[in-house]
Amino acid sequence: MAINLKKGEGINLSKTAPALRTIRVGLGWDKRAAAGADFDLDVSVFVCRLNDFNEPKLISDDYFVFYNNKQSPDGAVTHSGDNRSGEVRGDDEVIGIDLNKINAEAREISFIVTIHDAVARNQNFGQIQNAYIRLYDDANGQVVAEYDLDEMFSQETSVQFGSFFRATSDWAFKAVGAGYKLSLEDFVEGYR
Repeated sequence: MAINLKKGEGINLSKTAPALRTIRVGLGWDKRAAAGADFDLDVSVFVCRLNDFNEPKLISDDYFVFYNNKQSPDGAVTHSGDNRSGEVRGDDEVIGIDLNKINAEAREISFIVTIHDAVARNQNFGQIQNAYIRLYDDANGQVVAEYDLDEMFSQETSVQFGSFFRATSDWAFKAVGAGYKLSLEDFVEGYR
């Protein structure tokens, strides 16, 4: 049975689903009817170590997984590709995570969704509805946990949907739901 998370809540995956090794992360959204032109939302994944100040920073630039770099060097994180309209049934974009392959330095895996050319198109997450992130056990297709972003982001052009965290050998997932007026480039620079 899937665990429905609220903003700020988390689960210890190692305890909730101890056999979980390969995870399919599905993200989805719909544009509001009055929103106008198509929205090109992009899912990006930042695989991070912790620096000396306990801040998440990319292990290296190759651990920034997105539509132009679809796999991390260790093969643990894979991106299904860019859905430019969000007009599909089910998950709009999918990320695969293989916990058996993940780099030993990895302590955080963050999922950021940005609107491509948001400023030029005058678009924001207030024009998006039904946004969610779901974690599936890839071995059996069952939903382990899900988080529906029920908050209205009226000005934000990017949202951190959620993050995986590792403490010792345990992996946890937290529903973050934090909105920002930042571009993808801003996030890349922040995680470097």
